[in-house]
Amino acid sequence: MKLLTVLLAGVMAVTPAVADIIRIDTPSSSLVLDARKGKKLKHIHYGGPVSDDDVASLCDALGDGVTSYPDYGMLGPAETAVSAIMPDGNRSLDLRVDGVSAGDVDGGKVTTVTLRDTAYPFSVDINYLVYPGEDVIETWADINNLDKKNSIILTRFASGYLPVRYGDVWVSHLYGSAKNEARVECAPLGHGIRMIRNRDGVRNAHTSHSEVMISLDGKPSERNGRVIGAALCYSGNYKLMFNTDQSNWHHFIAGIDEDDSEYHLDPETTFTTPRLALTYSDRGLGGVSRSFHRWGRAHKLAHGDRQRKVLLNSWEGVYFKITEKGMADMMADIASMGGELFVMDDGWFGVEYPRDNAKAGLGDWMVDRRKLPHGIRGLLDTARRNGIDFGIWIEPEMVNTASRLYREHPDWVLKPANREPVYGRGGTQLVLDLCNPAVQDFVFNIVDTLMTSYPDIDYIKWDANMNIKNHGSQYLPSDRQSHLFIDYHRGFVSVLERIRAKYPDVTIQACASGGARANWGTLPWFDEFWVSDNTDALQRVYMQWGDSYFFPAMTMASHISASPNHQTQRRIPLKYRIDVAMSGRLGMEIQPRDMTDDEKAMCRRAIAEYKTVRHVIQSGDLYRLQSPYDDKGVASLLYVTPARDEAVFFWWKTRTFFADQLPRVTMDGLDPDRRYRVTELNRIDNKPLKSEGKVYTGRFLMDTGLEIPPGHDLDKPDRVSWASRVIRLQAL
Repeated sequence: MKLLTVLLAGVMAVTPAVADIIRIDTPSSSLVLDARKGKKLKHIHYGGPVSDDDVASLCDALGDGVTSYPDYGMLGPAETAVSAIMPDGNRSLDLRVDGVSAGDVDGGKVTTVTLRDTAYPFSVDINYLVYPGEDVIETWADINNLDKKNSIILTRFASGYLPVRYGDVWVSHLYGSAKNEARVECAPLGHGIRMIRNRDGVRNAHTSHSEVMISLDGKPSERNGRVIGAALCYSGNYKLMFNTDQSNWHHFIAGIDEDDSEYHLDPETTFTTPRLALTYSDRGLGGVSRSFHRWGRAHKLAHGDRQRKVLLNSWEGVYFKITEKGMADMMADIASMGGELFVMDDGWFGVEYPRDNAKAGLGDWMVDRRKLPHGIRGLLDTARRNGIDFGIWIEPEMVNTASRLYREHPDWVLKPANREPVYGRGGTQLVLDLCNPAVQDFVFNIVDTLMTSYPDIDYIKWDANMNIKNHGSQYLPSDRQSHLFIDYHRGFVSVLERIRAKYPDVTIQACASGGARANWGTLPWFDEFWVSDNTDALQRVYMQWGDSYFFPAMTMASHISASPNHQTQRRIPLKYRIDVAMSGRLGMEIQPRDMTDDEKAMCRRAIAEYKTVRHVIQSGDLYRLQSPYDDKGVASLLYVTPARDEAVFFWWKTRTFFADQLPRVTMDGLDPDRRYRVTELNRIDNKPLKSEGKVYTGRFLMDTGLEIPPGHDLDKPDRVSWASRVIRLQAL
């Protein structure tokens, strides 16, 4: 067998020549495949980097390997990645390697292995994309109907398959609900089927996330052990499945959920699956997270190289009670505290059906002049006078039955034939049918009209507050109703691409009843996501911890809110709320007029200090130090610049017991030989920390750490049970 590789911009990839053995390398990993022509494509290795000699040893040790993209019908009961029904009813596939090619895609190098059926005009191109310097491999399939006359029905269409050698393997993934998103669950992988899926239809990150970490050396560790990370980059219904059978393998398959979604592939057309991003690290969960963060900022996230602004959002301040004076007052307040952006949330639109609550107005995107006599232009002028930018909330994929749009276009909503629809929020909300090109045009025109009329709008908060309760498209023909879930998201992407082509610079937040669109399949068109409609600082420690497994801090909108919190009623001091919000993209979700002068002054100082470290938090490497899930009473993490010359250390006490013993947290990611000066940010204590202003080596901070007192040194009337710290480290 031949092995042909070439060094391309620091990344090993196959040459365009056909090779028996393919080795696709990133700086810290190798994927090895057996691609002998006329044979099944076989998986040999995915893990740490291997040499040519290692490849020969692997082939000797593993023999024939494991089928790399298993097809249904000729492999017995084995799990499969692709299945189809041919025009004559044949449900079997027999895909064999037909060729290997290489090329340039999206600034990276792509290797394509073409598999062709032995009897039917049907092929699958398996693609593997690597970027110079990145430790992520993106893989996806192009499924081709080569028949010139007949359609083929696809019944399974996975993005990728990965065999994991049987052993003490654990899986970490994120689960939750609205207002309780991104909770971390970790468990060993036992025999049988384990499935992670979402069938919301519109949003896909509330109940479960389409990302997992696979720890190969037992119970996961942040700093040690071999870990594979997998993230399905898709905005719609998905299924991640592990099947641990009687063989020596855990079989992992990821892709679109095929249930109720069989797809009719027309003659001479191609079905392209979403991309599955894979990364490997021998530095534990943290190593995988940092790889995803760097790759995401560089290649996936909209404006991943641009700092996010400090903003005030109006929602928890006024809810639907929008007034021109109220908006002007909030703009003046956030400007006085050093903020850079004000976002007007829901409640600003509707004429015939005013948006005074969740029951009416969606679809009628006309300014309510009762509330805003001078319209959006008046608000933009007010923002400019205050020296800040202006943003606005929309929910363009949805409609209320109490709207002019619904009255004129009842055929534009998703609903099955011969049935009354099931309604969502407010008892009147429905989802518009993005399978329909006319609806796609309408949704695009909502943004286009806003931006054309008011080109100085800086920020759009794009919400989506309903799932697909009604399986039925009034646009799709009767024999294509199973295309609904897939075509909806193709329409969604088409609209987003049009918006970004015309308005590449506007900042757009993905909000979906909170954090239901935290996904790398959405973020190429969005700058950030709203973590949760729950702004309680303590619960945000847990939710933002979970999101950090796969998403960098700049994507996480994290806001200072009121006390008692509007969702949990928990009373948390402002210092703690600030310190939690600063660990993401800092913002405010509060009515400033309800704050005291001292509270505004504290926020003013915090915003100023955040700006001095924003580049570290938003673009630095993350090291999670002490998990809140370990129940040690403390959560802690650290961001450090790639040059390791600056770092920001966060520490939050998560419980208060009398005489509780809290662990000292050691740091990570610093240069052991550099000396770092300690400065506490957002300080409220009468006396500074003992470490304040002192200099320590990176080695000391990583081996021993700083002693953090369990409370704050305050006058007796001001003492509380809560405690938190933000510490800046600057290399001398």
